[in-house]
Amino acid sequence: MANAGFTIWFTGLSGAGKSTLSEIIEQRLRARGRNVEILDGDVVRTHLSKGLGFSKEDRDTNIKRIAFVCGLLTRNGVVCISAAIAPYREAREWARQEIGNFVEVYVKCPIEVCRQRDVKGLYKLVDEGKIKNFTGVDDPYEEPDHPELVIETDKETIEESVSRIFAKLEELGYLEPEAITGRA
Repeated sequence: MANAGFTIWFTGLSGAGKSTLSEIIEQRLRARGRNVEILDGDVVRTHLSKGLGFSKEDRDTNIKRIAFVCGLLTRNGVVCISAAIAPYREAREWARQEIGNFVEVYVKCPIEVCRQRDVKGLYKLVDEGKIKNFTGVDDPYEEPDHPELVIETDKETIEESVSRIFAKLEELGYLEPEAITGRA
């Protein structure tokens, strides 16, 4: 199973660290010789889901599109990384069923910390009244009930988070443990 395709499904609030973790994990998986694709929520909305709004129905459609692509790639041996807020449990469960080899990682971070980070300036726009129905502010985010892993980006370093993700992937059999050199 260690060379099979699988999907790492990052979910969490805007600013929690999903994209940052995705990029580092992608680099490290490529260094291990794996084919990897990231489906970042913002990029998907620009191309695959252009024209969708932020109603519950449109958000679910967006997640189903991401899951469909992840499923195709996963069954063809690619490691897929989904980095989208994916606010609703039901849509994430649909993705889990659709994809099969699915590792849900809840990137948990208090909204106050996400607001402080505000990498994209979105929380500022919400506060100015320029964005409505923003997840975690005036639209719900449903925390995962049983993710394979919870990463708390306000309590651990990026390196600690990445190490925990790789350890979980090895534990689940999706990756071979890296050879430890220098031991007698």
